[in-house]
Amino acid sequence: MQNSTQAANAWRILFLLFLANLFNFFDRTIPAIIIEPIRMEWSLSDFQIGIIGTAFTIVYAIAGLPLGRMADNGSRSKLMGWGLAAWSGLTAVNGLVGSFWAFLVVRMGVGIGEASYAPAANSLIGDLFPAHRRARAMGIFMLGLPLGLLLAFFTIGAMVKAFDSWRAPFFIAAVPGLVLAVFMFFIKEPKRGAAETVQVSQEKIDKPVRRVLAIPTFLWLVLAGLCFNFATYACNSFLVPMLQRYFLMPLHEAAVATGIMVGVTGLFGLTLGGWVADKIHQRVPNGRLLFAAFSLAISTVTTAWALHAGRIEIGVFVAVFSVGWLFAYNFYTCVYTAIQDVVEPRLRATAMALYFAGLYLLGGGLGPVVVGGLSDYFARTAMATAGAPQMTEAFKAIGLHDAMYLIPVALLLTMVFLFLASRCFVRDAKRMKDGMSAVVVPEGVVATA
Repeated sequence: MQNSTQAANAWRILFLLFLANLFNFFDRTIPAIIIEPIRMEWSLSDFQIGIIGTAFTIVYAIAGLPLGRMADNGSRSKLMGWGLAAWSGLTAVNGLVGSFWAFLVVRMGVGIGEASYAPAANSLIGDLFPAHRRARAMGIFMLGLPLGLLLAFFTIGAMVKAFDSWRAPFFIAAVPGLVLAVFMFFIKEPKRGAAETVQVSQEKIDKPVRRVLAIPTFLWLVLAGLCFNFATYACNSFLVPMLQRYFLMPLHEAAVATGIMVGVTGLFGLTLGGWVADKIHQRVPNGRLLFAAFSLAISTVTTAWALHAGRIEIGVFVAVFSVGWLFAYNFYTCVYTAIQDVVEPRLRATAMALYFAGLYLLGGGLGPVVVGGLSDYFARTAMATAGAPQMTEAFKAIGLHDAMYLIPVALLLTMVFLFLASRCFVRDAKRMKDGMSAVVVPEGVVATA
């Protein structure tokens, strides 16, 4: 039996994966920031705005399934390299289009490129780091999310102002991604299961999807992720325009405020949260998931209060909403690591692809379009209640603000599903380890499933 090991080049590869993840979220955040100029130019409804996010995430989810299997059976470095080059190039194309439908089609192409990344990267991290260090490694990797958002929210508004065009950020964002794509091809990958305490067969597994879906913890985590992604994608899609309409903030200030709420908070949430999650896991086997459920309870209360308070001082709104998102980030380090703990190495990319399919098809895919459609409905209701003859920006502000109450509702459901996952985690983690131990063989002999 081999000891649990960490690859010699683990931290160097993790840094490269982190950078790519940063630009992954930077690129996908651009439309959420420049959505008001696009809405005005093409006379779009909030429902149409939601379709932009929904189309991206649905394509992302569907493409992730075959790309996840490719990551389990082929070269993860090449898959990530080509995917990064594709989504960066198409991001530049987004700046050239002249209509809503052309913009939508190109965003769908970006979604296919980005779908190649997360399953392969998560699988690679599982083979680079042993179990007791994975939450911290995953936390560093997922820092790309808040830093990508932070970089986007702090700079996109300035780019639009400097170039007097919402198209400029798309061209600028493509450059670093294309450069990083080159480095991806030179990653030296470890063997699958290299960081485990037992030898792992390198042979393919029959009926991999059925094997993954037979894990109860995984199914509860998919439901939790579905609700969590509904909340996060609705928030990221509409928080900037909500601040512009409801609190009458200019684009750049609204983007910076959003960057604080969903970006700065992640820097602390993912670093400290990963450390706390690992410490709790060492004492309580299902401690990570219980910690995540507790964190989501706090997120539910604080985001609900910030919205219910109405037109309060913007500094208070930002502070309270930030507390909610600070704790929400614990979801990533706890849940992604828990999946690694209950799914054997040869199935991890497939598991992550299935996981992301649930998150994005029914979570992230629904979040923007449902909130957008509800925003239009509430705006019409507000107009009818006031007896106004036509729609105004004031009614649209009320409609969008009220539609965003779905965010704390989704966070509450996330908490419930995380708690249910914690109840079967220990049994599923033991089953995974016992199954791997069953294929341990003497040194020099190839193990079989």
